[in-house]
Amino acid sequence: MTRALFEPEHEAFRETVGTFLDKEAVPFHEQWEKDGVVDREVWAKAGAQGLLGLQLPDEYGGGGTSDFRYNAVVGEEMTRRGVYGCAFPLFNDMIAPYLVAGATPEQAGRWFPGLCAGTTIAAIAMTEPGAGSDLQGIRTTAVDEGDHYVLTGQKTFISNGILADLVIVVARTDPAAGHQGISLLVVERGMEGFERGRNLDKIGQHAQDTAELFFDQVRVPKENLLGAAGSGFAQLMTNLAQERLSIAVSAAAACEALVGTSLDYVKQRSAFGRPIGRFQHTRFTLAEMATEAHIARVFIDDCLARHVRGELDTATASMAKWWTTELQNRIVDRAVQLHGGYGYMSEYPVARAFVNSRVQTIYGGTTEIQKEIIGRSLGL
Repeated sequence: MTRALFEPEHEAFRETVGTFLDKEAVPFHEQWEKDGVVDREVWAKAGAQGLLGLQLPDEYGGGGTSDFRYNAVVGEEMTRRGVYGCAFPLFNDMIAPYLVAGATPEQAGRWFPGLCAGTTIAAIAMTEPGAGSDLQGIRTTAVDEGDHYVLTGQKTFISNGILADLVIVVARTDPAAGHQGISLLVVERGMEGFERGRNLDKIGQHAQDTAELFFDQVRVPKENLLGAAGSGFAQLMTNLAQERLSIAVSAAAACEALVGTSLDYVKQRSAFGRPIGRFQHTRFTLAEMATEAHIARVFIDDCLARHVRGELDTATASMAKWWTTELQNRIVDRAVQLHGGYGYMSEYPVARAFVNSRVQTIYGGTTEIQKEIIGRSLGL
């Protein structure tokens, strides 16, 4: 479908992104899947190509733009190629906004150049073993000791956890203040007491390193406090809408890609003397898939347009996240069925898409959490 959302400069950027991925990511992704982590070099190459820090100031090597359409281009092109390992959208869409909003000029000078160049890799640590979507339930603490905080706690399911040089840690700096006692602290590689656990063994997205992180009385200087003390929860709530839109963007792109993959397959695969696409059941299934993917595309492009204008509200972002990710899982299930036995073979893209898609309804806030947010917005 023709998309009026993007201007010629976005499409030129899309070509740049696609060329980069085809050269620097796609040929190596299978090996990264086996390794459980990408080669750090791909981050540096992405930085050199201008794919990182799109929202960060150009004086530090960033893109210098608040236009989220560029972010969407990166996410869409990665999804269409099945490239999950190098988590550029994680940084651009979900980590950079905290840095843009909260970093002091001194922090920007220390961190931004390396982040934009891809020589410094970042992660954000929210989830704990006993606290997932409920961020008010976190137990990691940071005790004020004058010129530094003493950070103690544990985080889990942290994307980029193995590679990260900087980790934005959500911690309680005032346990008695409820959500107003939550702050964001930036922990740097090499700080004493900061340890990484195992690279977690997931059912999908194996190339994306996902780790447990441990903080045993880590001395974090006050200069590494991101934003004001006690402002962490407000910062999280402000940025979660964009995080959920980012996931929805990839979900909509995945739905379209799955329709295309399935359509190609049923035209080539024959049974009973004719292509299986000639059977009415196959045609009807693909008609449903194509229609639903089209609806998702129209919805998400509308959400993107609203976000660019600064009009995307939390409830609509939650609608986008839960509906498109649930649709992605329904469509990939039907795509596997259309592929028959080949759909169960891991060397086929549709089989990899099946396991890689499952987490979409979980991270970034589960489907159930999104529905709760929407329900409350309706006055219920």
